[in-house]
Amino acid sequence: MQKKHPTIGCCGIVCGLCLRFYTDGNSRCPGCGGEGFENKHPPCTVKTCCVDKYKLESCGQCAEYPCQKYENRERVERDSFVTHKRIFSNHEQIKICGIDSFISEQNNRIVILQDMLTNFDDGRSKGYYCLAAALLSQKQLKAAIDDSIFVRDRKKKSKALRAALQKLSEMEGVELSLDK
Repeated sequence: MQKKHPTIGCCGIVCGLCLRFYTDGNSRCPGCGGEGFENKHPPCTVKTCCVDKYKLESCGQCAEYPCQKYENRERVERDSFVTHKRIFSNHEQIKICGIDSFISEQNNRIVILQDMLTNFDDGRSKGYYCLAAALLSQKQLKAAIDDSIFVRDRKKKSKALRAALQKLSEMEGVELSLDK
C-alpha cells in the first residue's frame, strides 16, 4: 500500500530531506511507502504496522506510540543514519500539533533544501545540504541562504553557504557531519 505522503516516514524520518530521495539511478529511494518502496527496501515492519494495519502516515499518530518498536531509544539514537536523531521529536510534534501541521512544516524544509540543491550545489554538497535541512532550524536555514545568495560564482556561493551553515550548526549545537 502506498502512503499519501511518502516524504514523511512512518518511523519519523523525513524522507524528503534524505540524500537518497534526491539520488539519481538505482539507489534512489522513493520515500516511505512511495512508488516502488517495497522493491527498494526489505519488508519494513514499521510501515506494515503503521500504514497497512492502522492506515496512518506516521507512528506519531498512533494511540499506542511509543510501542515496542521504539523501546530501545538509545539504539535508535545511535543509528548511523544521522536523520534518525530527530525521529522522537518528530513523533512528539505530530502527537502535539497533528500530522497536517507537521507535514506543512516539513514541506517548508523540503522547499528550502530544494533551493539549496538548485542554486548552491557545487556537485559535492548535496549530502551536507540534506543534513542541514533536516537538523537546523528553518529560520536559520533561510538566513544562511539569504547571506549567500548574492555570490555569483557557483563554487564560491556553495562555499559561502556551507560556511554559514557550519557557523549556525555550531551555534545550535548540531553536528553536520556525514561521518558520525
